[in-house]
Amino acid sequence: MESQFKVPTEEIELPSKGLLYPKDSPLSKGKIEMKYMTAKEEDILTNQNYIQNGTVIDKLLKALIINKDINFGDILIGDKNAIMIAARVLAYGKDYNIKYNGESITVDLSKLENDKLNEEKFQEGVNSFKFTLPSTEIEVTYKLLTHSDEKSIEREIQGLKKIQKDSSAEISTRMKYIITSVNGLTEQKDVRDFVENYLLATDARALRADYTKIQPNVDMTFKYTDEDGVEEGVDLPIGLNFFWPDTRG
Repeated sequence: MESQFKVPTEEIELPSKGLLYPKDSPLSKGKIEMKYMTAKEEDILTNQNYIQNGTVIDKLLKALIINKDINFGDILIGDKNAIMIAARVLAYGKDYNIKYNGESITVDLSKLENDKLNEEKFQEGVNSFKFTLPSTEIEVTYKLLTHSDEKSIEREIQGLKKIQKDSSAEISTRMKYIITSVNGLTEQKDVRDFVENYLLATDARALRADYTKIQPNVDMTFKYTDEDGVEEGVDLPIGLNFFWPDTRG
């Protein structure tokens, strides 16, 4: 028997507009339907195992996405950010209370907008971009990272720290996942060898800048006006009270 009760849902626009996903992916529609959080999803937020192993937000977002054919690991990081913001607004409202410069500020999350998309750089259904490194003039292709990529990067970095406690290889590890070919060489071993031994810092910086410029994302900044009337854009801090608004600090 069908229940007389219905949980309301909202359709969320993805910053990527779905352009970088294969056409057979449900994500290629550029929108994702999410339901409002129920008490059942709040149980996820209080699950100590999820909190301790760092999966609590991912578990929550998966539960809120209506289309279960969507592979969560395939979602681009910028699109995931949009889903996270939407989940918070649907669950606890648009007002997000933070402290900045010693002041208590309320940020209206509903005013956060998707970055303007440079669609000229995109080939529909293809997550691949060409870039010539300015110092060495080496041609590379790179991709925008997905949720699965980020998890792989985290695991690799943690593994390196177990081997060498003071290891700090985040930048180079990330480059190994972003770059997909070097002068036409597509084997992972060739890419890793290039990053470890031949990628100049100036070239890495230039590639990161191009990546940031192309990446579809939410503008995660808010406007702050100081006591002198000077306005600045401030990165939105994601604190404990983002999904736990009753938490202080």
